[in-house]
Amino acid sequence: MEKVRAFIAVDLEDEALRQGISDFQQSLISEGADAKLVAPQNLHLTLRFLGEIEEDAVQRVIDEMRGLSFQPLEIQFKGVGAFPSTTRINVVWVAVSRGQDDLREIAEALEPKLRKIGIPSDKKGFSPHLTVARIRSGRNREKITRLLSQLRERDFGAMRSESVRLKKSILTPDGPAYSTIFEVRP
Repeated sequence: MEKVRAFIAVDLEDEALRQGISDFQQSLISEGADAKLVAPQNLHLTLRFLGEIEEDAVQRVIDEMRGLSFQPLEIQFKGVGAFPSTTRINVVWVAVSRGQDDLREIAEALEPKLRKIGIPSDKKGFSPHLTVARIRSGRNREKITRLLSQLRERDFGAMRSESVRLKKSILTPDGPAYSTIFEVRP
């Protein structure tokens, strides 16, 4: 049986937000970061990464998502950081300063539903953030760390979202291509 690489997310669809984040991504490149940037159309808040799941599991995920209940989401993006830390940067992210609790509630509501259909618990837990770049090497790390420190409190703006989506990810040489499989609305 064929497998599908899938995740559940809230897409970033606000054009002004995308532009502000794209400007931040370009500042990483300007500082000499050896970075793979997340394409603007791929920016999203991951609620739950599912990994490679069987095609028949996709329908079970959809069935469980139908039972999700949530209010429209008001999400503010403010601040930047890195995983695992600013001294050893693998991922650069933009912080969620408002809407964390609502996102966490949805992520926590998904866990028992996914376990019920055989998808193991997320060992890392949920951390609301918007991944904007993956860093491939330590080149110019001091400059990147300084930039992150300078932009620690930068306000990127807010958005309203009325959908949680099951997304399919196809890995290509040009980066991942995402498509929506299913969408839940309040």
